[in-house]
Amino acid sequence: MLHVGIIGASGYTGVELARILAGHPEIRLTAATSRQYAGKALAEVFPNLRKRVDIVCENLSVEELLDRADFFFAAVPHKTAMDIVPRLLDAGKKVVDLSADYRLHDAATYEAWYQPHSSPHLLAEAVYGLPELYRDRIRTARLTANPGCYPTSVILALAPLLRHGLIDPATLIIDSKSGTSGAGRAASVGTLFCEVTDGFKPYKVGGSHRHIPEIEQELSLAAGQPVTVSFTPHLLPISRGILSTIYATLTEQGRDADLHALYESTYDAEPFVRVLPAGTPPATQHVRGSNCCDLALQKDSRTGRLIVMSAIDNIVKGASGQAVQNMNLMNGFPETTGLLGAPFFP
Repeated sequence: MLHVGIIGASGYTGVELARILAGHPEIRLTAATSRQYAGKALAEVFPNLRKRVDIVCENLSVEELLDRADFFFAAVPHKTAMDIVPRLLDAGKKVVDLSADYRLHDAATYEAWYQPHSSPHLLAEAVYGLPELYRDRIRTARLTANPGCYPTSVILALAPLLRHGLIDPATLIIDSKSGTSGAGRAASVGTLFCEVTDGFKPYKVGGSHRHIPEIEQELSLAAGQPVTVSFTPHLLPISRGILSTIYATLTEQGRDADLHALYESTYDAEPFVRVLPAGTPPATQHVRGSNCCDLALQKDSRTGRLIVMSAIDNIVKGASGQAVQNMNLMNGFPETTGLLGAPFFP
C-alpha cells in the first residue's frame, strides 16, 4: 500500500485528487495539507467526500511531511512548488507536480513567462507528464511535471499530424474554451456567478496566456522544428470542461492522407483517448468527470484546411486524473487504476 500525500488539498485539483484516490485500491491517503483549513476534516471542507475520505487537513512543513508519505502530489501554485519539490526529492520521495514550475525545459523561457527559477537543475530531469507521448520515461521518473489543461487538449489533438508532416506548423490557430474551475477556487470578480453565467468571452488575447510556451515546446518536439501558435482562450459559463477547436493548413501529403485512420491507429491502444466517428464532434458533457480526451477531425476541402476538435475535463485529464495516471506509471500500478469511471451524464 503506497502512502500518498496531497500538498495543497483545498483547491479544485486537490479535492479532485482526493476524490479519485478514494477509489484507488493501491494507495492510502496519509497527508493532506491546507493552511486555510488546518484542523478541519477534508470532507467538512468538501462535503462530496463524506464517508469516502476521512483525513484531516494539516498545515505541515516539508520536514513534517517526510515521514507521512512516500509519494506526493504538489497541488500548489507555481513558485510555491519549486520551494517544496527539491526537498521532497532530496529525501527520496517521488513527486507529481501540478504547477507549471517543471513543465518547461528551458529556464530562460520559464523565467520570461513566470519568475526566477530557484531549482533550474531539475528542469532537465523532470519528465513532461503526458503518458500518451512519454509513458516509458514517466515509468522511471522521480519527478513528473503534470501538463496544463489547455496544453493537454491541444497536444493530443495535434501530435500525430505534426509527427508525420501532414499540416503546416506555421498556420496553427487554436481556439480553446474552459469552464471556470480552470481559474481555481480563490474568489475573484471575473469568476463570480453574475460575471460568468449567460456570458461567453475571450481572455488573455494576443499571445499572453502562460500555457503558450508549454504548447509550443511540445508541438515543436513533435514537429521536429520550432512551432509558434496563435492561441486564444475563452471562459465558458460552466464549471468543468475544455473544448479546443484547432485550425491548420494541410500539406500536400496531408490532403491525400487518411487522417482518421492515422488517429485511430495512433490512439487505438490508449485507454483514455477516444477518436470519434467521422462527422461526430466532441462535447464537454461527454467527458465530464472522466480522464478521457475525445478527438475528432474534419477536412475543409474548400479552404484546404483541417479542423481538429478536442474535449477534456479540465480538472481530470487536464489536471488530477492525469496526475493519478502518472502516479500509477511511476509506481508500477496498472495505468488505468482508479480512473476507469465513465463520464458523468447528464
